[in-house]
Amino acid sequence: MPFNVWVLVAAQALAMCTAPFIVFIGSIQGRMLAPAPEYATLPVGLVVVGTVLAIKPATWLMQRLGRKRVMLLGASMGMLAGTLGALASWLGLFPLLCLAAVLGGTGLAVVHQYRFAAMESVPDNMAGSAAARVLLGGLVAAWLGPEIATLGSGTEASYPFLTSWLGLAGVQFSALVILGLGYRAQDERVRETHAGGGRPLREILANPLIWAAISAAAIGYAVMSFIMTATPLSMTEMAGHDLDDAKRVIQLHIMAMYLPSLISGWLTRVVGIPLMMAAGLLAYLGCVVLAASGVSFHHYLSALLLLGVGWNFLFVGGTSLLPRGYSDAERFRVQGLNDIFVFGSQATAALSAGVILSWLGWSALVMFAVPFLIIHGVLMMLWLSRGEARVTEPS
Repeated sequence: MPFNVWVLVAAQALAMCTAPFIVFIGSIQGRMLAPAPEYATLPVGLVVVGTVLAIKPATWLMQRLGRKRVMLLGASMGMLAGTLGALASWLGLFPLLCLAAVLGGTGLAVVHQYRFAAMESVPDNMAGSAAARVLLGGLVAAWLGPEIATLGSGTEASYPFLTSWLGLAGVQFSALVILGLGYRAQDERVRETHAGGGRPLREILANPLIWAAISAAAIGYAVMSFIMTATPLSMTEMAGHDLDDAKRVIQLHIMAMYLPSLISGWLTRVVGIPLMMAAGLLAYLGCVVLAASGVSFHHYLSALLLLGVGWNFLFVGGTSLLPRGYSDAERFRVQGLNDIFVFGSQATAALSAGVILSWLGWSALVMFAVPFLIIHGVLMMLWLSRGEARVTEPS
């Protein structure tokens, strides 16, 4: 893999820490500071809101300024989020915690573009492998984010999680340094363009392949976020598990999200994207069955492991498929639209998780995923019915 890909792997490992960090402590600290229990998961949801709001500006700026400058800006936003989160902990202000979450999501909107930067730094036949390799950085983030969240602080401290947020700011600064010193814009194989170009968006979206790619990533992310957001609160507040058990489940879940990236890029070439997506759907169905059948530690753990694997297969599959539906001149528009769908769906899921968990309970919450899995299955069949059942990454 080119040097740029390895730089993006390292930067992803650090900059992506914001996501597991806030997923782990967002609802717990939110419960401590929020005016009502129903708002406990609001900071987790607002991370995704920040991501959605920043996607269009981020892709617009990348088109005009280049990817590197915007990636440095994204890391800076992550540093600012950590600083504001520490201030929210110091002052005990829930609105400031929510603002920190939004800014953290803004930085993550840029981090999610790393996979496209990696794909554009390699030959076409290696695009899926490059995207999967960058996602491997999430393995480090899966462990590091929750560890930072519990470092030197806790619910019994005078200022819970203050040190944790400062640690997050430091990690984001490290990502900024790695990108600044290591990423080489001149090594991108696809040159930046400054005009629109390409077909009208309506014509692009008439292709069922585009919708199959978008739904794989969007529904995969939404279902994953919906269940994952509710898990720490369900475990600690409803099922009586302690904080360390919840941390362990979230860490192993996020590792299960990214560890399959060791082979998922290879699978897009050898097995093919349709079968890979089908395996992702089956993993999600297994997660729903296990999660609905009990609330022991092992029920949560096994369900969340399957949730992570299913997410990886759907997200890598959708990301690898998407470039086959657009030209170089169309890529920023389609990539931006794709991520708006992806993280808009995730934001809706994360924001609704706390309310549905509070009203209906854990078992009913996980059953909400089933209709959306059916929707993706239908969109896949529409795509494959056009004679593209054997689409695989070019060799």
